[in-house]
Amino acid sequence: MCRNIKTLRPPYLDNVTEEDTRAAALQYVRKISGFRKPSQANQKAFDKAVKEIARASDRLLAAFEVRVLA
Repeated sequence: MCRNIKTLRPPYLDNVTEEDTRAAALQYVRKISGFRKPSQANQKAFDKAVKEIARASDRLLAAFEVRVLA
């Protein structure tokens, strides 16, 4: 599922931007909703879901403890 979503945690990606998490959230919402571009009637719910998933993703990534192997 969602093969276009890249892994955002270190060591795969060291500097995750807001745009990175938004892009991943957008791909996820597109996949589960089946809409690439929702209708006007569904746009608000679609955008809200993208925003909430991006925020949850940021919290998840911030909570991870990353071990650095020497």
